[in-house]
Amino acid sequence: MSGDAKQLIETAAKTFLEEVPALKPMKVVVAFDLTGGRSDLQQFRLQLPELTVTKDIGADARIRVAMRREFFNLMVEHGARVADWREAFHDGKAKATGVEQYLKLILTVVEKQEERDRLRRPKHPGGTKPPGGH
Repeated sequence: MSGDAKQLIETAAKTFLEEVPALKPMKVVVAFDLTGGRSDLQQFRLQLPELTVTKDIGADARIRVAMRREFFNLMVEHGARVADWREAFHDGKAKATGVEQYLKLILTVVEKQEERDRLRRPKHPGGTKPPGGH
């Protein structure tokens, strides 16, 4: 089962970095604590930018992400986007702790990417004017 988790963590990281390419060169170790039943805890270490995932406590991690294993699996299997991660953290279904500078940097870069994405979307597809527009 841990092999599946390693693959899911790698998939989640790739998807996240595709959406926020400015974070691709960032050098950081992220620990994932995935909880299952009462005493079931699986710990993984993700090293960026190499995208190396190992089953490890992640003692050298600068960021630690904790969440329920089932919820993590569902998110990744359904193609979780940055907005989904933001919602999971906001709703308390996922928690990130660690070095404040890293957490703030990631949040700032994500917010800037979301703003760029909003500005890129065409306001009126096909170049049509809005109803009632002249």
